[in-house]
Amino acid sequence: MSLKIRLTRGGAKKRPYYRIVVADSRSPRDGRFIEKVGTYDPMKPKDDAGRVVLETEKIQAWLAKGAQPTDRVLRFLDAAGLMKRPARNNPEKAVPGKKSQERADAKAAAAAAPAGEGEAA
Repeated sequence: MSLKIRLTRGGAKKRPYYRIVVADSRSPRDGRFIEKVGTYDPMKPKDDAGRVVLETEKIQAWLAKGAQPTDRVLRFLDAAGLMKRPARNNPEKAVPGKKSQERADAKAAAAAAPAGEGEAA
């Protein structure tokens, strides 16, 4: 059984509220879970202490049993000092797409052509 520490969504429409739970990875997002280990309220200000509430002892116990946190929960655990989140590096992400590069090359060529003609005259 593969365990995940993940978020389950609750709250009203456009007013999200999340519980941080330990669940089997095969169960649905808002479905059956094993234990509730915290909460996350994105509607609260970022500097509010009640925005993310973690039960650290329970989380450490589940991590020792092999539960894997999702990316978002790993951010919370890193901020709390429970786990280290590895830095990501994807230099390909910053490279513009093929069409965008073609447009930029065409724009540069159009800008260079009149400038060259103006100097010759």
